[in-house]
Amino acid sequence: MWKLLTYTMLIAMAMLPVACRAPAEDQAQEKTTVNQRPLTPDEERVIVHGGTEQPFTGKYNDFFAKGTYVCRRCGAPLYHSEDKFKSHCGWPSFDDEIPGAVERIPDADGQRTEIRCKACGAHLGHVFLGERLTGKNVRHCVNSVSLEFIPADQEAKPAPAKALFAGGCFWGLEYFFAKAPGVVSTTVGYTGGTVEHPTYQQVCAGKTGHLEAIEIVYDPTKTTYEALAKLFFEIHDPTQTNGQGPDIGEQYHSAVYYLDDGQKAVAEKLIAQLEKNGYKVATKVVKAGPFWPAEDYHQDYYKKKGAVPYCHIPTARF
Repeated sequence: MWKLLTYTMLIAMAMLPVACRAPAEDQAQEKTTVNQRPLTPDEERVIVHGGTEQPFTGKYNDFFAKGTYVCRRCGAPLYHSEDKFKSHCGWPSFDDEIPGAVERIPDADGQRTEIRCKACGAHLGHVFLGERLTGKNVRHCVNSVSLEFIPADQEAKPAPAKALFAGGCFWGLEYFFAKAPGVVSTTVGYTGGTVEHPTYQQVCAGKTGHLEAIEIVYDPTKTTYEALAKLFFEIHDPTQTNGQGPDIGEQYHSAVYYLDDGQKAVAEKLIAQLEKNGYKVATKVVKAGPFWPAEDYHQDYYKKKGAVPYCHIPTARF
């Protein structure tokens, strides 16, 4: 009975005249986006002027396909389908938003909190707390006309990402990284030196400044840079300088070549954890430069030979 009363009260509150709300139109227009889409008069009434669609009439009210809900006006992702639930209130309900996608604005009536698309300021609806309808105890009550649904099979997938490490003989690094979950491809080669297109003989002679390294292409939906970096620190000895096991030489030094500040931060964080665990880490953290693929006979060396590494032994360090 209390739920029925609660829903009745919420419906009545949601249907208050627009004049009781914050001036959504003025505030929404403060934000601009290069991707604004044309709106129908009904969409404009809700999205621009802060109106509310009639309960139980929206196309997404009783809709639970897998995918992502984006802003009808600018296309910014707002909600994942797994956060949508049946609240029986008459409007689509979500108990979580995509981080950073939605902003909350106190209503002028002093009773409710309006929610808007953070990218363009479009009015979405209101957020309610304390109803205990889900474990998260929050409900985003959203107008269907403020949303557009992108089915899971049509969602744009993130582009493959890259990671670049040096840790002794690149044959051994490739052996383990090629088996790691989420890794799309591996290429061994040379980086960090001063000569273009160096050869194996030049690198071994120690005259180019290059390290033997591995370039990893991975699927960011299946693994993370941090997971790969942890693997890197656990398949070679990060405390050994200018060598790895019996392989001695400057080209075998341990290094993380970061491609952006995010990768640099991850590497530094993991090194700090290792040092806290008592390891004297020799691994360098260096901004990535040109990477030169090694000769064909070095690629997938252990796979071709049907052998296993002799100087890379997996060791749990975290």
